[in-house]
Amino acid sequence: MSWFAASVDWQSVRADIEEAIDNNDIDGQAPGPLLLRLAWHCSGTYDKETGTGGSNGATMRFALESDDPANAGLQKARNLLEPIKAKYPGMTFADLYTFAGKVAVESMGGPEIAWKPGRSDAADETFCPPNGRLPDATQGAAHIRQVFYRMGFNDQEIVALVGAHTVGHCHKDRSGFDGPWSFGPYSFDNDFFRLLFDETWTVRPNFKPTQYEDSTGKLMMLPTDLAIVQDPKFRQWARKYADDMDLFHRDFAAAFAKLMDLGVPRR
Repeated sequence: MSWFAASVDWQSVRADIEEAIDNNDIDGQAPGPLLLRLAWHCSGTYDKETGTGGSNGATMRFALESDDPANAGLQKARNLLEPIKAKYPGMTFADLYTFAGKVAVESMGGPEIAWKPGRSDAADETFCPPNGRLPDATQGAAHIRQVFYRMGFNDQEIVALVGAHTVGHCHKDRSGFDGPWSFGPYSFDNDFFRLLFDETWTVRPNFKPTQYEDSTGKLMMLPTDLAIVQDPKFRQWARKYADDMDLFHRDFAAAFAKLMDLGVPRR
């Protein structure tokens, strides 16, 4: 960890992030889920074979990565954090983006996420990972495993991480999909898993790309979400998390902390 990171008052940073979450909206919605998505997408490019990608470097600051269609809309989250970065010059963007994800989860009633500073900021876009490393929501179980195994996750960790869809909305102008996953999109609970089992999901008519809707027509699921209950190995973990929110919180906290630390040099 650098001297600069150690000198940052992280409790003050946390308070400023919480204030930004409480006092702002992005496109009419609370920004907590978008900050979680920012941390997730900054981290989810890691490749264990080459050691490239991941949260270290904060390479989404550069157009080569920020313009990846999978990252559409995340400029709004980064803009929200800019005044906080300016207030703490010793803090790196890479630490801020991941720390904001931790604070977002906790502020929405989720578990405490282990986190420590020490990330550096890359100098230019030559450090950006290739586009296409993030999950493609139109795909199924084989694709999910390909993406997450590349980072070093197992099936249980995969299902726990996908449970982040218990918060937030999809937006037609970002991902192409539309709607919330649950009726409490700012509550980090296990409703995502419960609804996967308790609702009947049918293809939303006259809508592309393919997504699914519940019996009310107000909630949505992605093809990758339904793959979690269609694949037998994924399904067993989804069932456990639907039945036990404490277990989901525990396993998500461990997997998300691991995700945000992939590729970060540690002594």
